[in-house]
Amino acid sequence: MALRLFDSLTRETRELVPGSPDGVYRFYNCGPTVYAPAHIGNFRTFVVNDVLRRLLELQFGPDKVKHVRNLTDVDDRTITQARKEGRPLGEITAHWTKLFHADCDALNLLRPHVEPTATGHIVEQVEMIDQLVQRGHAYAAADGSVYFKIASFADYGALSRIRERELLVTDTAADSDHKNSVGDFALWKAWKPEEDGTVQWPGPKGAAPGRPGWHIECSAMSRKHLGKTIDLHTGGVDLLFPHHENEIAQSQCCTGVPFARHWYHSEHLLVNGTTMSKSKGNYFTVRDLLDKGHSPTAVRYALLAGHPRKQLNFTLDSLHAAEKAVATLRNFRAALLPSGGSPEAFASVFAALHDDLNTPAALGALFSIVNKGSAGLDLPSFDRVLFALGLRLDAPEAPKAEVPSYVNTLAERRWAAKQSRDFNAADALRAEIQAAGWQMLDRKDGYSLEPLKR
Repeated sequence: MALRLFDSLTRETRELVPGSPDGVYRFYNCGPTVYAPAHIGNFRTFVVNDVLRRLLELQFGPDKVKHVRNLTDVDDRTITQARKEGRPLGEITAHWTKLFHADCDALNLLRPHVEPTATGHIVEQVEMIDQLVQRGHAYAAADGSVYFKIASFADYGALSRIRERELLVTDTAADSDHKNSVGDFALWKAWKPEEDGTVQWPGPKGAAPGRPGWHIECSAMSRKHLGKTIDLHTGGVDLLFPHHENEIAQSQCCTGVPFARHWYHSEHLLVNGTTMSKSKGNYFTVRDLLDKGHSPTAVRYALLAGHPRKQLNFTLDSLHAAEKAVATLRNFRAALLPSGGSPEAFASVFAALHDDLNTPAALGALFSIVNKGSAGLDLPSFDRVLFALGLRLDAPEAPKAEVPSYVNTLAERRWAAKQSRDFNAADALRAEIQAAGWQMLDRKDGYSLEPLKR
């Protein structure tokens, strides 16, 4: 069964086939910036990519798939966090990388075959920038930074349709960053001691010491580990412009060949019908949900409940429904024959997955089968479905943190003070709650208490 996927560049649903003679399918997806915990919106994209990776392995074989996912460990945010905490950059990024991996393992994400870091590929990035300057696609600015000249790439905007949306910047304007045009983007940022501290490397020829811009890392790492042209590039829709648009421009101007044969983007995650925000009390990390007592398998299930190319509204109610669905699957599995079932019994599930990663249709097809009972079905066939979806039915549930009684008392007093509009008292009580290691998240109809992240 052919695996077909929507292509963000051509706006068509196309079959995924390896483009190299060795038959290995090569794909790259943008990983996290490791300065803070990734939230569940980030993990929706990573879970979708994981299902795609699993389907590719089932179709082509595990040894015929090469998956690269990067870690951005130097940029404005990582450096700012290091300065804020007064700790070395590498110490900060190592901490958050470890926690990211723990979340990935909890959600049963297959580790990428290669997980390159930006700081580990400075040489490759500098070499690529040098080539772009030599070919007239980039230039050194007065402050020693290097910028890509978008006017030199006629196809700029093809992925995002930026020209069709009339978002082109004036190509004759200049700004305070010494760029020739507002639309040009940084390939290399000159060192600024007041902002960068000790973070710097020798720059490209004619440039000052500094650090790479955000976009160049993915082009350099993809080229090193997957070659000049890759089969598939994926990521969240928020990366489509400018990040992926810039990747195409700098890669193709450097190599002279297409950067990626296929592009795929997953949509935003909403929580309670709106974008996530800590001030709204609807901002969740994986650890937040596990600390509430939800199983990681249920979290993964809930993130697969909507079509990846459509916005998904995540709620705690949907997570409770996912818990029940996982329990149903666990009970169903226990009743299956060890062997001898029909190999085509779950064909409808795979048909949905192969049709543009339609995960909600796949889950619907699975439960249509489950509701008919286990007669004639075997364990290996069912486990193949579970592998494709990445659902671990033996995953342990995370223990729920117990709120101390005195914290509950403080929370009741603060809620009453807030309702009576005694905001000074409410703020003071909130500070006491936080000092005790808890945070109080307000809703229209009440509040919840969660342990502060250490």
